[in-house]
Amino acid sequence: MNRLKIYRACLFLSLALSVLLMFFYVRWYLRTQIPDVVRVGVGDEQTLDLGLKEVSVRVVERKRVIPGGIPIGIYLETEGVYVVGTGEVEAADGLNYEPAYQIVQTGDYILAVNGKKIHDKDELIGCVQANRTDIMILKLLRNAQVIQVRVHAVETKEEDYKIGVWVKDDIQGIGTLTYMTENMQFGALGHGITDTDTGELLEASGGSLYDTNILEIIKGERGTPGEISGMITYSERHVRGTINRNTSAGIFGITNQKTRSELAAEPVEVAFKQEISKGTAYIRSAVSGELKNYQVQIQEIRLNEDDVNKGMIFQVTDPELLELTGGVIQGMSGSPILQDGKLIGAVTHVFVNDPTKGYGIFAETMISAGE
Repeated sequence: MNRLKIYRACLFLSLALSVLLMFFYVRWYLRTQIPDVVRVGVGDEQTLDLGLKEVSVRVVERKRVIPGGIPIGIYLETEGVYVVGTGEVEAADGLNYEPAYQIVQTGDYILAVNGKKIHDKDELIGCVQANRTDIMILKLLRNAQVIQVRVHAVETKEEDYKIGVWVKDDIQGIGTLTYMTENMQFGALGHGITDTDTGELLEASGGSLYDTNILEIIKGERGTPGEISGMITYSERHVRGTINRNTSAGIFGITNQKTRSELAAEPVEVAFKQEISKGTAYIRSAVSGELKNYQVQIQEIRLNEDDVNKGMIFQVTDPELLELTGGVIQGMSGSPILQDGKLIGAVTHVFVNDPTKGYGIFAETMISAGE
């Protein structure tokens, strides 16, 4: 009799666990595998197995863009100067003070000092030195709100004046152009430009694209990401365009006819994310010095992923690209991904422990963010 009770209890427990696992699986499936919004082109007819979830269907005009793949030099101008931290200052009296403690915060942008607009670090230093130890009014941008705070500098033994904040201004780097339109609008990177210290998306006041020359390819290895080493030419005649926006889905702006001539490709349709399938696709990149398509395999499609930069997972299978780069390397972010003649996405990140694998953003998401 006791054995029968134990058997029934075990059976009941197994059933309860199965139901619980099924509940969590269905919840995960509905959240990640079925999109909240489905876009379809005008005149298209879509048949979707949506399971138990209601999905909003929006009829939109199907976009056509010119795929990129060329390296670009990026110069991003921040809104004022960006605060990466605060710290103590050793004063002339030998004591340590922290004048900006709980007044200025990491992630703030210093826009002005005593009403004078600040564009870079040198201007901030100049204002602090000129003001000496008098009270300063700092105009800050914090969490999309403009506020004013009062702070005074500390005089050091070297007769300098400091307010104890660590700041940075403009950002430079190399990335890849994802696409451009017939009216010269562009999208690049596939992810936003963030501060390396805080991870926060930087507020941009503008910026430019420049010509860049690849000098060296450092292959990626397990645990050590590779990178493109290049030289950006900062001069007026080497400007490729202007940056208007820095978003979590990439940088966007206006490019020029020189870029259009270099791409020399016909416009392609932008795929809706529900049209993407697992299997063969191609990364377009000029990492070798020549614009080529390299074969990859789409392994996972996350239609409702919370992180827009990780909508799909792919693996590089092209022998030539594996020999050249080891897979995905820094600087390839923004490389367009094409499947069945359509732009389906862009490279965003590499798996640190497996450089042959990477993440991609949906082209549909990126195009929408750029509008």
